[in-house]
Parts: sequence; structure tokens; C-alpha cells
Amino acid sequence: MKKFKLLLIGILLTSSFSVFAQQTVKGVVKDKTSGDPLPGVSVVIKGTTRGMQTDFDGIFTLDKVQTGNVLVFRYLGFSDKEVTIGTDFNLSVVLEESLESLDEIVVVGYGSVRKEDLTGTTDLLTSKDFNKGPIVSAQSLISGKVAGVNVIGGSGAPGDGQTINIRGTGSLSLNSQPLYVIDGIPLDNGGVGGSRNPLNFINPNDIETFVVLKDASSTAIYGSRAANGVILITTKKGKDSEFKFNASSQTTVYTLRDKVDVLSANQFRSVINTVGTPAQVALLGDADTDWQEEIYTTAIGQDHNFSALGKIYGIPMRASLGYSEHEGILKGDNLQRTTASVNLSPTLFDKHLKIDFNVKGMYTENEFADRGAIGGAVSFDPTQAVYDSNSQYGGYFAWLDAGTGNQNNLAPTNPLALLNLIDDSAEIRRFVGNVKFDYKIHGLENLTATVNLGYDTSNSHGRKVTSEFIPTSDATFNGSLTRYTQNSDNKVLDAYLTYAKTFNEKHNLTAVAGYAYQSFEYDNYNYDSEAEEDGNTYEFVDKSKNVLLSYFSRANYDYEGKYYLTATVRADASSKLNPDDRWGFFPSFAAAWSIHKEDFMEDSFFNELKLRVGYGEIGNINGLGDYQFLTRYQGSTDTANYQFGNSFYQTFRPEPINKDLRWEVGRTLNLGVDFAFLDRRITGSVNAYVKETNDLIASSIVDPFTNFGNRINANIGNMENRGLEFNLNTTPIRTDNFEWTVDYNISLNDNTITKLSVDQPQGGISTGVGNNVQVHREGETANSFLVFQQVYDANGKPLEGVFVDRNNDNMINDDDKYINEDPFGDVLMGFNTGASYKNWDVSIQTRASFGNYMYNDVAANKGVLKNATNNSILSNLHADYYNSGFTVINDRTALSDHFVQDASFFKIDNISLGYTLDKIKNTTFRFYGSLQNVLTITDYDGLDPEINLGIDNDFYPRPRSFVLGVNVNF
Repeated sequence: MKKFKLLLIGILLTSSFSVFAQQTVKGVVKDKTSGDPLPGVSVVIKGTTRGMQTDFDGIFTLDKVQTGNVLVFRYLGFSDKEVTIGTDFNLSVVLEESLESLDEIVVVGYGSVRKEDLTGTTDLLTSKDFNKGPIVSAQSLISGKVAGVNVIGGSGAPGDGQTINIRGTGSLSLNSQPLYVIDGIPLDNGGVGGSRNPLNFINPNDIETFVVLKDASSTAIYGSRAANGVILITTKKGKDSEFKFNASSQTTVYTLRDKVDVLSANQFRSVINTVGTPAQVALLGDADTDWQEEIYTTAIGQDHNFSALGKIYGIPMRASLGYSEHEGILKGDNLQRTTASVNLSPTLFDKHLKIDFNVKGMYTENEFADRGAIGGAVSFDPTQAVYDSNSQYGGYFAWLDAGTGNQNNLAPTNPLALLNLIDDSAEIRRFVGNVKFDYKIHGLENLTATVNLGYDTSNSHGRKVTSEFIPTSDATFNGSLTRYTQNSDNKVLDAYLTYAKTFNEKHNLTAVAGYAYQSFEYDNYNYDSEAEEDGNTYEFVDKSKNVLLSYFSRANYDYEGKYYLTATVRADASSKLNPDDRWGFFPSFAAAWSIHKEDFMEDSFFNELKLRVGYGEIGNINGLGDYQFLTRYQGSTDTANYQFGNSFYQTFRPEPINKDLRWEVGRTLNLGVDFAFLDRRITGSVNAYVKETNDLIASSIVDPFTNFGNRINANIGNMENRGLEFNLNTTPIRTDNFEWTVDYNISLNDNTITKLSVDQPQGGISTGVGNNVQVHREGETANSFLVFQQVYDANGKPLEGVFVDRNNDNMINDDDKYINEDPFGDVLMGFNTGASYKNWDVSIQTRASFGNYMYNDVAANKGVLKNATNNSILSNLHADYYNSGFTVINDRTALSDHFVQDASFFKIDNISLGYTLDKIKNTTFRFYGSLQNVLTITDYDGLDPEINLGIDNDFYPRPRSFVLGVNVNF
């Protein structure tokens, strides 16, 4: 009986404690730095789906919480915090801002989500991931960093334009560049005259994150502009904290890494003495001139930046000022850029209204060296001196015509004269600003209204002045001036509603619906002094405008953070298309399953394992001219004016039109897996995709007398890209003093034109008039090389003019040409590693491309013996002459597959070393040095194996650079 009573008392006490331990926990969550309450903080009992969000005063109330439960507090931009419940049920919790948390926040179209909640193929890079070195253009920050994203620099000129292909080329004639969105403003990629790169207006030091949207399920929210992917760039914002300052300065030395392989002066003399006539031998000079050494130089670059970050009058703000000056290794090339930016992020009405105000300004001065000097330096006779004291052309040597005493009409111009006697310069001003209002509606706190107003305006003033002393065959030439002004205006209005709510603590829904308007206006003016002197039309005015009108919506749903669904639709109407085909509707769907959150995976070593599937449709008319469905009129040239009496009048003719022109439409299916394990020391993703483009726009032949020309743009083809991407990020070693990271990505892409009624010749080359070495052809990769198959002797030397009769009809003609590779890499890889030990850090960035081929146009045009003595002048030869022995050049020889070469490569892009000096009176110094364009391993014989679209023709070489810099935080 006694034992029974004791047992009963024990049961009652246990039940009582259990009941007493279930309490209601209340509290407030605040920002540690400012002390302000944080609304919308997620408060969840760890290991369950039970939780809530703090209200606008940062207050939360959570029922049925047991002693020993752990509450997890999570808020975007702040470090997670866990609190174990003991005897205190009234909590005051503070959260700290975390830069690392940026890795978990991904900006997507018209909103942002946690990275783990993504359903589409999206890659995030923050400032700590960016490439190091002398970065002038924003695109260079992510080269080699993202699987399936290929960044190719236009040339070695400072700040020159760059080409980005995401998952291969997606169009035949339209712009294949991704859409850039800067702080919510979709940009026009065209730029104005005199600018080297439309993204040069943004200082790379101001960029916080890049987000790359690759598949249609993630890009469809941007509709027709997103056919080739989207790159979202977010700049650094103000902080609600005490002011902090950053100053940085770096100096760069640029040197010539390689030259085109041509004959030396002695080698050239030997050739001319062997094969030349006495008259040709007599033309040889006594000099030993390396013309490439003459036109290139060691160049200097400098970058200086200052930024301030903090709170002013209670408003978070950031302001920056930057100055860059970079010389080109081609003499006379120079870029000077001044940038400024201001960001203000105030909140009003008890934090119901959030305002994000961004302003960026840029002033650039460009001096362009005449790039004709590059080709001229390759072919100019190395036995001639640069200067001739008896020359009428400012003392520069020139090939003279015996009859007129002026420069030979067919002779190249002295390369140094081109650089020194032509002044080509331009100034560009650009302003990009936007203000975004996010208003959480009173009484409907789950509903947020957003309005984004943006304005992007550019103007340029340029001129080209040619000295009267420039070598020329025109005896009356007295100098010339051309000048231009160009203006571009891009206006943006976005207005949308966002509804976010959690139902029954399990169902999470976010829905967005809105309207977008964007207009583009251009105003161009050109003047030509020579035309004015000749009495011809000397001024040209061109104005244009097009408008894009859109409606869009998106819904994101997840159940318990395990199962995700996303649906998007966008309707675009463009004034570029006729009213009947103006509207395009672009839907997308995606789903994801976080397997690691399932009960049966509780003991798994996976920190993340998510399956994704997505399908979407997007349109494209990027790069299409305005109003091609309307009759437009083109003025006649000055040599085709119509005579009435003694006067000549300009006439106008109608341009070809196509009233049926419609959208290119891309459809993408994507399957993906995201994974992380070993406490997220290893993370990565795998994606497989099929991307189809239908109704490709390309030039098409029309029947005679049915239009105002024989060719029009029309929807005539289909294309397909199939690919696989793998991305791996690892931290093999992490200790208190040492950390080593390794990032690797690889992508495979196969491009095929699946429908095209007629071949589209592409890839113009130097030899002949209108010669093309590439073709768009059904069943083949875009821009495939179309060439003759060269026959070789037993020693592997090509037999001149001897080609394989591939169709066995006993004659060699165009029917014997065949498809021989293409310029696109089948496999792209990036390998990046970095390590830090105490105050030291080092990083190495490398890239590789396999399966890309190059047509060596320099060798084809300048490696043929006949060219050495043409036109009563002497011209140097490309060293390929020793390999081929070709004596004459014609259309067939120029199209020999001998000149199509494997251009696969491995590059070490950058090696950087830095040292951080510990804080001295709250000031931190980091000193660093880096080497850029370190090493290229390739079998390609030309100057560089990485040239967009695969034709090597007088390429401006990419320099090797050495950088020393310092970064100060105080």
C-alpha cells in the first residue's frame, strides 16, 4: 500500500511538472547595433515546424513551449541565434548583422528568397567570391566562377567590351548577351558611341553580389529580355550603424605577353633575295625593325576608391567615389574614369515604408589608338626604318608611287603614323538612378506594395582628327575631322504587390503580381568634314524609340520547407513588332523537394539534398531593329544622287519590310540537384538542361519584286542546346589559423540548329571580297567552319591547291566544302583555390576550354609568299609560310582547313597574395599583389586561343599585368 501511494505521488508530480513546463514564451527581438526592434523575424522551435514571426515592434508570443526547447531566431542579413528555454519565459533577444548571411539571400526578379528555398537554377556570388586583379569591367569579376557561364574579353584594350554566353548561344542574328539588371533597373546593353563597355559605368568596388539566373523557370519573370539569361547586380547599401570608411589604391603595370609570329628582318631578306626579282630586291631597306615592338609599350594603370558607410540623421547611407586611369599597351590607348554613387535606405511610418534610393554617375574620357596599326605592324616590311628624314609625311617612312610621289594607293600606312597622327577621343557621361518604395500596408501586414522608378541616361561626344601629314594617296588631303554626339535614355516603371503569409504553421505562400513599363530613346548625330568639302551630305541625324509594356505574376508555395512549387507568367508587348504579333506570353513552372528534411533522412550526413525540376518559355527580340514591320525610307549615297538640270538631289528608297515578324521563343527544361554535407564543408549542384529556341530570326531571301529588297529578317529556324553543369565548393581544411577552399565547376554544352531552310554564311575573313569561313546550317552547330579538306604530303606538309574531292565528281567546287568543327568549347571548366594562414592569404584562379577551334585569319592572309611582293611594295610574312609553303592566295586556299586549328586551352588567370595588418587604432590595412594573365597552355599557333566566335584577325593582345595595392578600413 505504501509503495502504491509513493508511485501515485510520483506520477502526479511528474504530470504536474510536465504541465507546468509547458509555458507561453514572450519576447522582443532587436538589432544589436542600433537597438531597434526587428519585424518579421522567424521564431521556430528547433526540430519542429512550430513557430511565428515577430510583429512590427519586434514582439513575439509562442504557446506550449517546454523547458529545454531551443528557439531558433532567423532574419535576413543577420546571423541565426539559438536560445534554450529555462526558467525565464520573457526574452530579450539581439541579432547581429552578418556578411556571411548574404550567401543565404538571393535576389530574384521582383523580390528575394533564401537560397535554400530556390526552385530554379540560380548562382550567387558575393564580393568575397569575385576574381582578383586589375578589374576594370564588372563582367571580369565572375569569369570562370559559374558553371555554364562563359566570359570572353573583347580584346586587351583597357575596359573593352566583353561577351557573356550563358548555356551556349541562343540566337542566330539577335543579341545573345544576358540581361543585366542593376539594383532593379534592366539595362540596355547597346551603350553609346565612344564607350568601350556598357557596364563600365559601375565601379567594381561598389558591387555586393552577382546573381546569375540561367534556366527559363527563373528568368521568365523578366520575359522577352531574358532569352539569354539574367545577371542581377546588387550594389553595396547603407548600414544602420556608426560610420565606417574604406580607402583603396592600386597600381598596375601592363606588359605585352606575346606577339604574332612573323619573319624577322634577316629571315625576310633571305626570302626576298631568294624569290624576288632584282627590282623587288632593290626595295629592301637596311633597318631591322620589329614593328610590333614599336607599336606596343609598357603601360601603367591606377585605381583609387573611397567609400563611407553608416547612418546620417538616422538614415542608413553609403557613398563612394572612384577614379581609374589605365593606359593600353597599344600606344595612345587610354581610359580615364570617375565614378560616384550614393545609396540611402530610410524607413518611415513605424517601418511600414522602406525606401531604397540609388544614384550612380560616371564620367569617362577615352582615347582610342587606331587598331589598324595592329595589322599594319604584322605585315609592314621589317627592313624599313620607322622614320625617313626626307618624307613629306611628318618624317614617317611611306611607300611612294613612282608616278605621283604620293603614297602607293595599295600600300599599308606606317603603323606609327597611324598611332601618332590620328587623334580619336570621346567623353561619356552616364547617370543611373532609381528609387524603390516598399510599403507594408497598414491593416494588411501580409501585403506589400512596391513601386520602382528608374532612369538611365547616357551621352557621348566624340571626334576623330586626322593630321594633314598622314601618308595618303590623295594629293589634296589636308586633314579631316569627324565628330558625333549620341544620347540614350532608358526609363523604367515597375509597380507590383507582394503577398506573403504562413498558414497553419506549415503552408507558406508568397505571391507577386505587377506591371512594368520601359522605354528606350536614342538620338544620334554625325558630322564629316571631308564630305562637306566635297559638297556631299556631311551631317547625319538618327532618332529612334521603342517601348516594352509588361504584366507579370509569380507564386511561390512551400509546405513545411520540404516541398516547393513556383509558377510564373509574364506578358510582354514590344513596339518593335506589328500589332497582331506584339504580345508574347511566357509561362514557367518549377518544383523542388528538400529530401534532407524528411523524417527518414534525420540521421543522414547531408546538410542539404534537394531535387529541382523546372520548365519555362521566354521570348527574344533583343538587337532587332525598330519598326521593321513598317515601311521606312533610306537616303541615297552621295554618289547615287539624281540629276535635275545642273543640280543633284538625294533620293529616298523604301527599306524591306516584314509584317509577319514575331518573337523568337525559347523553351527550357531543367533538372537539378543541390547538395551539402560535412557541416556544409562541401556544397554543390548538378544541372541538366535542354534549351530549345523556335522561330529563330535570320536573314531570308524573298522572291523578286515582292518586297523593297531581296533579303529581310524573318522567323525561319529552330535551335537546341543540351548541357550538363556541375559545381563544387569545398573547404578541405578549416582551423583557427588556417583555411583552404577549393571551387570547381565544369559544364558541357552541345548546340545544334535543328531547322533552317537555307544556309546562312557567317564569319567574314580578310582574303577576298565577301568571303566567309563559317555557316549556320541545319543539323550543325551555329558558326561552324565550312572549308575545303586539305591534302598533305608524306611529310605532313600541305599540298598547295590540292583538296579532297569529297563528293567524287572529279572537280573541286563549293560542293566539296565540309563542316570542320566550331568555335565554341564543348567543355568549360573553372578551378579556383584560396588559402589563408593567420594574416596571410593567397588565391589562384584558372580556366579551361576544350573543343573550341579557331580560324587563323592572320596566317591565311599574311602567310602566303605572293603577298610579300604585291603591288610594288614589300610586306612581311606570317611564320606559317614555313609550314605551308603557300605561294599564292585565292578563295580556295583561304578556305583550307589547314587554317582551322584546335584552340583548346588552359589558363592561369590570376595569382594573388595579401597580408592583413592587425587593427591599429581601429584601422585595418591589407597589402596585396597579383599577377594577371599568368600562363596559357594551348596547341593553337595564333596569338590567343580565346577570341569570340573563333576568327583570329589582327587581335588586340591581352597583356600580362602586375598589381600592387593597399586597402584600408577605418
